Amino acid sequence: MKRPLIAVLNGPNLNMLGLRQPEIYGHATLDDVEQVCIQAAERLDVAIDFRQTNGEGELVSWVQECRGRASGIVINPAAYGHTSIALLDALHAVDLPIIEVHISNIHRREPFRHHTYVSQVASGVICGLGIRGYAHALQAMADIIEDEG
Repeated sequence: MKRPLIAVLNGPNLNMLGLRQPEIYGHATLDDVEQVCIQAAERLDVAIDFRQTNGEGELVSWVQECRGRASGIVINPAAYGHTSIALLDALHAVDLPIIEVHISNIHRREPFRHHTYVSQVASGVICGLGIRGYAHALQAMADIIEDEG
């Protein structure tokens, strides 16, 4: 039987993990995040498509590609979560379960980070758990897929 596919999509500046503001985001790199996701996917018997982009349009296109292809989306929209109505519209259009992830606790940061458009469409939001949040998000998504299956 084919394993369900979960798209793990990452927005701008996450390619700078480990270098950018380690006091907020830690010293783990995006490669470390991908390894956490690969290990979680193997344990959960799901497939993942792990991607990162700095481009809003590319992220929107990747979300759109998920319709009919993926069983769910785990997304760290980064700054686009706070600014992108285009991303929100794309997530609405795909009609898939969505888990939003943020490495830092956005609610303990600047007020403009407390709100995300993605949260309006997400089944759940995980923030402040560092890169371990991705493993929790994949577990939650696998549970949602199983419950819907």
